[in-house]
Amino acid sequence: MKFFIDTANLDQIKEAQDLGILDGVTTNPSLMAKEGISGDAKVMQHYKDICAIVDNNVSAEVISTDFDGMIKEGKKLAALDDKIVVKIPMIKDGVKALKYFSDAGIRTNCTLIFSAGQALLAAKAGANYVSPFLGRLDDIGADSFGLIEDIRLIFDNYGYETEILAASIRNSVHIVECAKIGADVMTGPLSSILGLLKHPLTDSGLAQFLADHAKAAGK
Repeated sequence: MKFFIDTANLDQIKEAQDLGILDGVTTNPSLMAKEGISGDAKVMQHYKDICAIVDNNVSAEVISTDFDGMIKEGKKLAALDDKIVVKIPMIKDGVKALKYFSDAGIRTNCTLIFSAGQALLAAKAGANYVSPFLGRLDDIGADSFGLIEDIRLIFDNYGYETEILAASIRNSVHIVECAKIGADVMTGPLSSILGLLKHPLTDSGLAQFLADHAKAAGK
């Protein structure tokens, strides 16, 4: 399973990269704004700064919702660095844009996926990633893990190479469950990734080990 971090915060991206487990970054205009990044020039530079930290897979989202606008923005983003994956919304013109970019050899991530049918359309159009939003489905009482399972089954049935990118991850339980049911990628906050480190028996075991070592050393 690939681990992406969902943020525009460079310090958090560096921390995740230093762990040695980071495979990519997803970000969006809201996350950019949260870091005080605004204006086209600053946003573009920030994407470059992110690309300088990670090895690959930096999802950069278009703002336009019409075909021509998405193509123009997507080309501009893709030109920044080979690591850029253009993030396209799941709308009619977005599906057209996915096909265009697929034919042009530009990688894409189809975002705002909330049904298996949407994921199927994106895969047929050539998306490299589809991003079902788990947390937002959970918020309305929908079966988010069931959606991942359905998409996995459909993709496996027909040999689609599109990867399932579990997005809107809220906690470490989300990560483990997605790994169990076959999501190819997870993206979430650094806190969710670091949450995988924690277990009370690890803490108590380490404390006991250190206490025993100190006793044996006569301290």
